[in-house]
Amino acid sequence: MAISVAVPKDLSGIKTKVAMNLTKRQIICFGSAAALGVPFYMLTKGVLGTEVAALLMVAVMLPFFFLAMYEKDGFPAEKILYFMLRQKVLTPGIRPYKSENIHKQLEEREKIKKEVRYLEQKATGRATKVRGKK
Repeated sequence: MAISVAVPKDLSGIKTKVAMNLTKRQIICFGSAAALGVPFYMLTKGVLGTEVAALLMVAVMLPFFFLAMYEKDGFPAEKILYFMLRQKVLTPGIRPYKSENIHKQLEEREKIKKEVRYLEQKATGRATKVRGKK
């Protein structure tokens, strides 16, 4: 009796599981969350009470869970956050295209032509005055 197993054609999405069906990255993130959250809970439960301490512990651990589980388009959460930070803060957007105002260019040309005419008239006017005095 032959047993058939479907094998995906794209093997790039398959990740190596280390223990308990978790990847090495997930184990590190969950371990970091536990290493930070459990002592936080133990230190704050006497002062704040167990309910508030438990809620704060979950709030402290959530970023680690997010880093362990979130992935979009093959990129983990920290790479996506780095890309966003680089795009918005580190390298602010520079517009690659800037339109030119044709009307402003035409106005400037006309202004230059008027100035040239004025200077020519002024120069020829002096020349005729100088000729007239001689």
